[in-house]
Amino acid sequence: MHQYSVRDVERLVHLPRSRIRSLVEAGIVSPARGPRNAWLFSFQDLIVLRSAEALATAKVPRKSIRRSVRELRRRLPESMPLSGVSISAEADSVVVKEGDRRWQAESGQYLLSFESDPAAASLGTLEPRSAPPPASAEEWFDRGAALETQNPQAALEAYEQAVAADPGLIKAHINLGCLLHETGRLDRAEAVYRDAMRVSGDDPVLRYDLGVLLEDMGRKREAMQAYEAALKDDPRFADCHYNLALLCRGLGKPREAIQHMAAYRRLTVTTQSE
Repeated sequence: MHQYSVRDVERLVHLPRSRIRSLVEAGIVSPARGPRNAWLFSFQDLIVLRSAEALATAKVPRKSIRRSVRELRRRLPESMPLSGVSISAEADSVVVKEGDRRWQAESGQYLLSFESDPAAASLGTLEPRSAPPPASAEEWFDRGAALETQNPQAALEAYEQAVAADPGLIKAHINLGCLLHETGRLDRAEAVYRDAMRVSGDDPVLRYDLGVLLEDMGRKREAMQAYEAALKDDPRFADCHYNLALLCRGLGKPREAIQHMAAYRRLTVTTQSE
């Protein structure tokens, strides 16, 4: 079964990393873990994330969202093809369309076939759509997200255009820095993160990503400072506690390592049980 990284989710579902993290922490999905404790999502997770966002946009109450997407995830077959499903938020529920069949996610009840509300938020096929040449920072950001897998260099240039158009667009700084990190341009990635912090101030995801970068550069004490700064802004940042626990253990700080690992387990268990 194919698994998708956070970057893949950003590109395919068009959700910023901060929103993905908030949906995971709310227990909407429970992704697997890969190297460095990174989240790995299934295709069904992508469907559920987009469905939850569609319902939230439609002002559906949180309890109804959780109930609907829980049932949706339970009923989705593991072998569903990428192009075989579309999701709509209709009234206070999720409606799934597979070919000519339409069914309600919460109940599994099949519905009569008719054209759904064109205003409903739809997942479509989770494939990039063609778009006119970018004009705004957001459009440059979307272009970069769509190009990352196919053409990383073009994606970098698009993110740079997004940052130039709107220096306060923090998600563009984050994606630019992460892509530079992934392609081995570590010094440049650090400069992007530092510039972003000067422009936008504190952002826990930005500081967390800087910490990961500094770890890979062998600057472990600076990485620890970055993680600690991220936790000041967001004490519930579970992955930050996890990385700090490993760092503290490696730096001979067993008490701090135990505290951060306990915080990580408490936060993840709380999220899964809510």
